[in-house]
Amino acid sequence: MAVPDNPVSRRRVFYIPGYDPIHPRRYRELYRKESAAQAAISGYDIVLHARQGGARYGWDVAASIEGSEVAASVDVLVWSDIVRDSMDTSIIGTYGQLLRTAWVYMGSGALWRLMRLRKGPVLAALYPVLMLLGQLLLAYLAGRVSFYVITAVLTPLLAGAASAIAVLIGLAVFIGLLRWFKAKDGKFFAYYLMHDYAYGAATRGANTPALEARMAEFGDAIAEALADDVDEVLVVGHSSGAHLGVSVLADLIRAGKVPKNGPALGFLSLGQVVPMVSFLENAHRLRGDLAYLGSSDALTWVDVTAPGDGCAFALCDPVAVSGVAASDQRWPLVFSAAFTQTLSPERWKALRWKFFRLHFQYMCAFDRPRDYDYFRITAGPQTLAARYHGRGHSRSRITAAVNKFTSIGT
Repeated sequence: MAVPDNPVSRRRVFYIPGYDPIHPRRYRELYRKESAAQAAISGYDIVLHARQGGARYGWDVAASIEGSEVAASVDVLVWSDIVRDSMDTSIIGTYGQLLRTAWVYMGSGALWRLMRLRKGPVLAALYPVLMLLGQLLLAYLAGRVSFYVITAVLTPLLAGAASAIAVLIGLAVFIGLLRWFKAKDGKFFAYYLMHDYAYGAATRGANTPALEARMAEFGDAIAEALADDVDEVLVVGHSSGAHLGVSVLADLIRAGKVPKNGPALGFLSLGQVVPMVSFLENAHRLRGDLAYLGSSDALTWVDVTAPGDGCAFALCDPVAVSGVAASDQRWPLVFSAAFTQTLSPERWKALRWKFFRLHFQYMCAFDRPRDYDYFRITAGPQTLAARYHGRGHSRSRITAAVNKFTSIGT
């Protein structure tokens, strides 16, 4: 695909979040705060304007970067309602998810193959399992201790009735502590992460009808933008949103909805966890879309991760490791955001153990930026293709095809 020489003055950006139940205003505020910080560091001007009305939640950006004035319109492609519905389970239901998800990943052998790529995200996947089991054990022990204490106190007073009362109190302590853990999950993230991994495992990698319908809506929105008078349409997929973006864009290109003389089309995948889904037995659709998009000349696809992000499959080529790379594979360009180099030692020290915050660092300011700057990409004067023309893959890119399941759907 030829790299357009024309500078960008108008851009449409579509952001696909990961598995996140939060209102999309969170992303607007993150963009507002972090773009201002990056502008101060890098010496450019960028202003965010709240949007009134419209079919989708979003905001508008006016920027003066690299000597050019650029207007960008950012839309959030929302699926948080689907996420919330999938999280609407009881405590017992969540422990049922734990058993089913563990069986899917361990029984199929996917867990061991994923560990051959990166141990970090696999350990992140094991975290909610261990945390929930730990919570269950603590609640059980608290209930047992309560039973023995109450029995010892009441037996001299109530004789045979003491045991019955102690059982009820012990059970109440057990249930109450489990409920407390769930109520405090904003600190533990055990339930949240369990629901996340269980969502894909429930269908063994296939998309639910509700998600397919929403992805079709995403595609319609992007197709509309591709017919607009703009210079670039940029799709950004973060975390689980990356594999949604793969399928949405593959569908658009197959359907002939990407005009050859239209705006440049770019796809930026950030902190992707594609193998967590593509390594599952029924992910035929996703694997087929990966193979198709990886060989397409209708777009530019750049994949950015970082080894410091323990929640992402850092530097893993999502097409190659899924075992579906064709001989003419051209995408994605895989490189590292290199947190240990693009963040100062002080900043890295403050963030390195904040795993969930680091997973969002790709959309945040870097105090020692190199060639990756989220705000130059989304609001700067170069297309994604032009910005990274001639850039090579990171030397540590992983392409080992270790996936057991390589069947594809079309």
